[in-house]
Amino acid sequence: MKILALSAGLMAAATTAFAQQDSLMFRKISDEVLLNGTCYDQLRVLCKTVGHRLAGSPGAEKAVKWGEKAMKESGADKVWLQPVNVPQWIRGKESLELKMGSSYKSVPTLSLGNSEGTGGRPLEAEIIMVNSFDEYKKLSDKAVKDKIVFFNYRFRQDFVNSFEGYGDAVAYRWNSPNVAAKRGAAGVIIRSMSTGIDDFPHTGSMHYEDSVTVKLPEMAIGNITADELEAACKKGKVLARMKSECHMNPKLVPSYNVIGEIKGSEQPERIITIGGHLDSWDVGEGAHDDGAGCVQAIEVIRTLKAIGYKPKYTIRAVLFMNEENGNKGGHAYADSAIAKKENHLVAFESDAGGFSPRGIGLEMSDAQKAHIRKYKDLFMPYNVYDFDHEEGGVDISPLKYKYKVPLAGLLPDSQRYFDYHHTANDVFEVVNHRELKLGAVTMAQFVYLVCEHGLE
Repeated sequence: MKILALSAGLMAAATTAFAQQDSLMFRKISDEVLLNGTCYDQLRVLCKTVGHRLAGSPGAEKAVKWGEKAMKESGADKVWLQPVNVPQWIRGKESLELKMGSSYKSVPTLSLGNSEGTGGRPLEAEIIMVNSFDEYKKLSDKAVKDKIVFFNYRFRQDFVNSFEGYGDAVAYRWNSPNVAAKRGAAGVIIRSMSTGIDDFPHTGSMHYEDSVTVKLPEMAIGNITADELEAACKKGKVLARMKSECHMNPKLVPSYNVIGEIKGSEQPERIITIGGHLDSWDVGEGAHDDGAGCVQAIEVIRTLKAIGYKPKYTIRAVLFMNEENGNKGGHAYADSAIAKKENHLVAFESDAGGFSPRGIGLEMSDAQKAHIRKYKDLFMPYNVYDFDHEEGGVDISPLKYKYKVPLAGLLPDSQRYFDYHHTANDVFEVVNHRELKLGAVTMAQFVYLVCEHGLE
């Protein structure tokens, strides 16, 4: 019994020693990022010298060059560009006028990504308003035919986690032109997927079903305009005049993922991938979505190099191209990993904004989740406590579905993200330097933890 007790005591002491060592390394990582981190300055350069960067655009081409340079400056052992063929959607000129009284009034609007416009010609029609798909289903075909359908679905405010509200509302952006086209509508207007009490319209991706023969134009309006339109529709007849040049290039165009890595010191064939997506929508500067994730991933490389940490496994930072309207970069990365038979231990993405980190989503086996949660107390001093959500990221999702790689996702505080998401207001100035750096801290700490203790 004494031998067992002594053995147990030695094990407890060893565990405590490891915990202290991990805690000291967590602090070392945090101090390096908060005191010497360059991610905020890198984000300024990306936003102000490149700006918005939709896949297939000149901005995206400039962003690739920026990413390659930034990755090299981080101290990565190796940096390369991975070819990706991406869709090219072109917005062109657009306008929306509403006749809610005696005359037309021009209002802020954004066409939805991947949509077809009006060919640059004005489309004038009466508006019919519905508040949900269920309400729309109750309309007769005659009531819908040749009308512009206003889907006035509000982003639900009762979800504390605003990503749940987004998940609830996004079908109205994604699928409204399909349900409207099947009943002979002329066009679609949607209330933006927004928590903001402002008039910034939100763009974002939509799609046309193969069975739909008429590709209706789809535009988004901000919440203030949507409130005005709602009130006008309740009072009487409202007309809209839509005009847009947006269209999709029928051919894919060449682009790149940007990749940098630190070679593992013991098992270099095992890879931990971290990243964000380099492309953004063609308005604003793509600061929170997802310039933040890109510079945080680069910061992890820089930080581990700066503190002299030699990871057991290879750490690979990836700036993915084309998350917003195709995810071609994510598929290209996964397909390459499969073709090369690479051994990916885990992939970790930041694509929820540069706000204060609150947790890490775990999209992996129950045993792997339990293993990570054993180290939850190490993250608590940094206000990172939520390990209960199953969340990875769009770019890294092909690694899971095609290659069964476990995923993790940074979970920042979500309350302000959908004020800025996919808008002209997503600019460098709305990102806080401490919050951005703390996200990079959490990512680097997670990478260290997996390097030292694995996933099992």
